[in-house]
Amino acid sequence: MKTSWRSASLVASAAAVLALTTACGQDSPPAASQNVGATAAPGDYGSIGSGTGNGVGGTASSPPAAPSPTGLSNPAGKLSVSTAEIGKVVTDSLGLTLYRFDQDTEQPPKSNCDGDCAKTWPPVPADDAEAGEGIDKALLGSVTRADGTKQLTVGGWPAYRYAKDVNAGDVKGQGVGGKWYALAPDGKKVQEGAGGVGAAGEAEELGLSTRNDPKLGEIVVDKNGMTVYRFKKDKAWPKPVSNCTGACLEKWPLVEPVDFADTKGIQEKGYMIFDRTDGKGKQQTINCSPIYTFAGDKAPGDTNGQGVGGTWFAVRPDGKLVGASE
Repeated sequence: MKTSWRSASLVASAAAVLALTTACGQDSPPAASQNVGATAAPGDYGSIGSGTGNGVGGTASSPPAAPSPTGLSNPAGKLSVSTAEIGKVVTDSLGLTLYRFDQDTEQPPKSNCDGDCAKTWPPVPADDAEAGEGIDKALLGSVTRADGTKQLTVGGWPAYRYAKDVNAGDVKGQGVGGKWYALAPDGKKVQEGAGGVGAAGEAEELGLSTRNDPKLGEIVVDKNGMTVYRFKKDKAWPKPVSNCTGACLEKWPLVEPVDFADTKGIQEKGYMIFDRTDGKGKQQTINCSPIYTFAGDKAPGDTNGQGVGGTWFAVRPDGKLVGASE
């Protein structure tokens, strides 16, 4: 992402905040179901992991599975070769693309992606990986990570998934930072095609975008692919007000300002930031409604916050609630 146009766009966005706030006030007020002025009670923000995740309101019948203590991502299963827009790539049993990192080493195999890097690029476990059609079994191996876990290698290169790849066939990680590339069947990196790479050699990084959830439909996600939510007790008209404060924000972290130029598929009308009244700084809105993520969502694609307390719901690209009336 080019710094120059982004900086200029941020300045322009800041200058437009006042005008956008006025625009929110000029629109018709939302339905009374928004409970304007009501603050979050403990039952409203629920326990971590609460929610239906099935596109309807209500509370959860069971929490999501706990994250793996090893920090590795889901099992790889049977690997295969898929034809993507960038060429032939190695995919796991779910059809998700596997990647390699130029700062790793092949001989000897070594991973140099830990901490926050491993959150964006989850290492693929080696334990259950097996060669499927088009994969040479002799090229599969493992490397011991710094935490003692075993990571899959292909042709000596540690294998990863990309947090923004949520559907089979996605190759959004291709060319990111000029260092991440899809794995070819021979362990080399796939270099044909752009895969979203910009003129500066870096893939486009979007602060907010959308994805098609199999149960909820098209919903908004943040830069890490995490589901974005709204709180029905917040206020959008005549100006945004968040009624999620204190302990509520621990479970529902606010989405910080994202320049509109760093979004894709989001409605521009009512897209603005506002100053919170609790000293927590500025918060992003979609269609003037404050937006959040959920601490109970542990991986991209999770929707465990859907329906929590009957007040928290995933967000459509136009800012409307999923599975609930306004």
